[in-house]
Amino acid sequence: MSATPVTLIGLGPMGQAMVRTLLAAGHPVTVWNRTTARADGLVADGATLAASPADAVAASELVILSLTDYQAMYDILGTATAALTGRTLVNLSSDTPDRAREAAAWAASHGATFLTGGVMTPPPMVGTEAASVYYSGPPEVFEEHRPALARIGTPRHLGEDAGLAQLMYLAHLDVFLTSLSALAHATALLGSAGITATEAVDELMATLTGLPAMLQAGENVGAQIDAGEHPGHLSTVTMMGATADHIVGAAATAGIDPTLPRAVQGHYLRAIADGHGKENWTRIVDGIRSPGVNG
Repeated sequence: MSATPVTLIGLGPMGQAMVRTLLAAGHPVTVWNRTTARADGLVADGATLAASPADAVAASELVILSLTDYQAMYDILGTATAALTGRTLVNLSSDTPDRAREAAAWAASHGATFLTGGVMTPPPMVGTEAASVYYSGPPEVFEEHRPALARIGTPRHLGEDAGLAQLMYLAHLDVFLTSLSALAHATALLGSAGITATEAVDELMATLTGLPAMLQAGENVGAQIDAGEHPGHLSTVTMMGATADHIVGAAATAGIDPTLPRAVQGHYLRAIADGHGKENWTRIVDGIRSPGVNG
């Protein structure tokens, strides 16, 4: 059985990595990019360069988009809507869940089916066992194209709501980007006392790597939040809030940006003001969920 033909639009580092992975697996791949020079190496590897977006869409039933955002999809495919009928668009670009839902409706209005994707791996890891991609949209469409999509990374379908994959992707990036900012802030804090960034990062990594064991074992964070139970037997709001106060104070003394620790401090101040000081730190989720409502 021959491999499914695939069209890939958008040849940044991620798009190029996906094309090479699909080619290596034997898929005929048609490509298009605004800057055609980015396709030169891929064509040499066996890809076919389409002359236009419409030609690219017409070449394959499965069309994968790897673009800056969803607006780029409209900009590129706006002149190719007649070719969309019967095609499956898999948008692996980053944007908001609402824009993913709007894009699914737009695709349907032009006779296409739509899957949202969130790629949870950097380009060098595409196609490896470490790669994974979240998808959402019609399950039957996902299952039809699962074999080709699995070439990119382990596919995980979250449900029919087109916004779910983007929401999960952004949730991961929420944790990732906040952690990076926290690491940079802590490094600057230590740097104010003459500790080099190399020394600081080496020391701080132990906290990052130790988080999974704490969150999944002794704290049972997810279960506590789901149950609305915050027993306060380990790390109370008051205790964690006091530490947040101390971090803000240390940042002020060191003369470094206090924005991040003040935001964290605000979560605990809110929970304390709502009368939850003796409960577990997980209670801060209430104020995050409903910032305008007092508990």
